[in-house]
Amino acid sequence: MNLHDWIDELCDVLDLETEVDEGLVGDLAELATDNVDNAAGPITAYLLGYAAGAAGAGPAAVEALAAQAQELAERWDKPVLADPDDTDEPESDIELGFDVSDEAEDEEEE
Repeated sequence: MNLHDWIDELCDVLDLETEVDEGLVGDLAELATDNVDNAAGPITAYLLGYAAGAAGAGPAAVEALAAQAQELAERWDKPVLADPDDTDEPESDIELGFDVSDEAEDEEEE
């Protein structure tokens, strides 16, 4: 048994009539795992499939959805809709009672 056999059998069990581009889905899942989180790979694959099914997407539309997910995963260091001025860094050193900025580290190294 190989991956194609697994896909065929799983589609039968799930009562699905669809073709799967396992390379596309696998590559996207790997990218999400590497760039986001270990659990992001399978969740991304699931959500891609869900979105494709909900839209009744054919192969070209699935590729377009996957491209959007890939773009998001590739630039994941910051959420898409994040406010660039919204950071988790403290606004002033007074709140913490000590300096946590990178500048303090740079001064110590000199």
